[in-house]
Amino acid sequence: MNFEKYLKNIEYPKQKSSWNIAGTLQNGFYKFDTRPIQDNSKVCSFNTKADKIVFYIDNKYIVVDTKELITYLKKNKIKDVHLQNVLLNLEWNIIIND
Repeated sequence: MNFEKYLKNIEYPKQKSSWNIAGTLQNGFYKFDTRPIQDNSKVCSFNTKADKIVFYIDNKYIVVDTKELITYLKKNKIKDVHLQNVLLNLEWNIIIND
């Protein structure tokens, strides 16, 4: 996964953090959680400092807003996320073909 090629003004956390990379994407500066999906799942914390969560599926980067995703999951009491279903219900997401 080489998501950083889509970012400008890249920064990395100075110490261990819940985000991996920060940078400008579509005129906004965000902190991103870009950890890969493993065993068909991605573990994320409700306490993350990441602004956006990045999923890499089928040669596409799917970027979702962390706060919106967490709010949706809590409101609907969802523990196992099926990304296709969630994307239909979130207002803020970006899909980048790699």
